Amino acid sequence: MSSDDVILRRARSADARAAADVWLRSYAAALPTVRCAHDEADVRDWFDRVLVPHYETWVAVTGDRVVGLMVLKGEELKQLYLAPEWYGQGLGDRFMSLAKQRQPGGLSLWTFQVNGPARRFYERHGFTEAERTDGQRNDEREPDIRYLWKPRT
Repeated sequence: MSSDDVILRRARSADARAAADVWLRSYAAALPTVRCAHDEADVRDWFDRVLVPHYETWVAVTGDRVVGLMVLKGEELKQLYLAPEWYGQGLGDRFMSLAKQRQPGGLSLWTFQVNGPARRFYERHGFTEAERTDGQRNDEREPDIRYLWKPRT
């Protein structure tokens, strides 16, 4: 598998279910100790009714399969998930380059404190820790970290 064979494009309504499936599989693989606050039906509904139609949602597609997704809401990177079999293949790097192109003035995001691989990924891409919380403001009630990226001037 090579990320060179993958196309990044804006999500269409027909992509919502496949993107939700990637999110669900990736969440389960990457965050086995974190309770998912929403059941599968709610996640699929959220992609169908909210993320794809109202946010800047991008999908990574190879052939007819969605293998990754990224969601931006202005300067906030809301979601970045890859199908587990695509971890470490450079696809996350491509999404991050796209996010920085789309928001050249800077980006912010939240990730769970227990998600070491995500934290290392974001730090490698120039994000710095700005805030830690006890998780009382997120649906999962899981301690998290806010990261910021600002371009070098």
